[in-house]
Amino acid sequence: MLTFFLNFYKSGCESILPSGNCSLPAKGPTEFPPNFSFGAATSAYQIEGSWNADGKGPSIWDDFVHNHPDNIIDRTNGDTAAESYRFFDLDLEALKYLKVNHYRFSISWTRIYPTGDISSKNQKGIDHYNMVIDKLLANGIQPMVTIFHYDLPVELHKLGGFTNELFIDYYVTYAEELFKNFGDRVKTWITFNEPVRFCKPGYGTGRDPPQVTASGIGDYLCLATILKAHAAAYHMYREKYFQQQNGKIGITLDTSFFFSETNDTELIDRCLQFSLGIEAHAIHSKTGGFPEVLIKDIGRNSLQEGRIRSRLPSLEGKWKDYIRGTADFLGINHYTSKYVKRATQPMGTNPSMDRDYDTVEIVDEKNWLKGKSFWLFCIPEGMEGLLKHIRDEYDNVEVIITENGWSDEGELEDDNRIHFMKSYIQGVLNAINDGCNVTHYTYWSLLDNFEWTKGYTEHFGLFTVDMKSPKRKRTPKKSAGYYRRIIESKGIPID
Repeated sequence: MLTFFLNFYKSGCESILPSGNCSLPAKGPTEFPPNFSFGAATSAYQIEGSWNADGKGPSIWDDFVHNHPDNIIDRTNGDTAAESYRFFDLDLEALKYLKVNHYRFSISWTRIYPTGDISSKNQKGIDHYNMVIDKLLANGIQPMVTIFHYDLPVELHKLGGFTNELFIDYYVTYAEELFKNFGDRVKTWITFNEPVRFCKPGYGTGRDPPQVTASGIGDYLCLATILKAHAAAYHMYREKYFQQQNGKIGITLDTSFFFSETNDTELIDRCLQFSLGIEAHAIHSKTGGFPEVLIKDIGRNSLQEGRIRSRLPSLEGKWKDYIRGTADFLGINHYTSKYVKRATQPMGTNPSMDRDYDTVEIVDEKNWLKGKSFWLFCIPEGMEGLLKHIRDEYDNVEVIITENGWSDEGELEDDNRIHFMKSYIQGVLNAINDGCNVTHYTYWSLLDNFEWTKGYTEHFGLFTVDMKSPKRKRTPKKSAGYYRRIIESKGIPID
């Protein structure tokens, strides 16, 4: 890994450091490969609405927004959202307008199993997703299905959720229900979306549901359980369904990219291992397990805290071999990048993932183009750098970009979104021209939607949604037309 960064910087460190102007020069051919796929993404809780319709059970997000509305910045919720459950045809029209090749969406566990358990199987939920898949395929759009996107059934949380290894059995049973009902038509499956973004606030800080406050302990337990559940679902699919269905299974991980003003390549590698490698290493590396830097540092910190064992669960023995190699592709959600430097004093609470990370992240608020989200800056060099890191670190595994997007106030003349999209997609093309095995790009999001604790105050959509209209009218933004031009031409318009 370190060799990659040393060579990268020897070739000219000035070329990798962020320019700050949200643009990226083209390197090589200006068109994507003929079979490259462009798409758009959503998730069930954020757009479906109809939160208790047709037998659907409550998820932890239903429970959270109903019982703790003050935790949502505008006190809204996803009870109705864009009402995509009732008005999927409107979403389909938006997808057809864009001329996308694929559509990434998630299935609500509690529409299939309202309690999370097979005993509560709900045929109406299965019928709904059959309709969605059939209509997509009838219009030449390939479905890309996320099995779990944050919305854990409440009843499974009561059993301990991701801190209880019994979760693995529940998850595999649920995943098999999806394979049985939809696998004849769905050829791309994503087991989990962004484990770190779910585990850290859900089982560490307690900011998000299920609001478990076990910082530096529960979050690592959650991450380990997800790796095991992912692997179990992968093995089950390969053994029972692959021969007939011939689909692919992967996991979606999210990460920023990192830069160092002092060319501290070891620090950059550390940051990537703590953000991406914490899950990717176990699945995609040659050795498996958690990255060595995590094992070493979290183990040392745990002993210094007076513990008898590391807070980081062990993946040695059977689990290491069982998990390694259990993915046909790596899904990547990437939005932004940061400068990093070594911490000069302890970070975060004790214990915590931040304390273990032991690194300071820095952004240039004055000079970098900033989105509505406080954390989002347009740094397209990071997209190219991240894809090259994956190429060299994980044996050039197939990469599907499952999310990349820009937030604003919801304006229809969204030139900054176009600027962001152009520069980041150029970063993808540059990486492909440099040998990176990237096959899909998926914009987040198709629609303005419920953005978790930010409610409806941040807008990522290519289409705005009129929340006051009975059928939630969708209107294309300027960026929707620009994205369609990219898809039609398999290239990036220069104007």
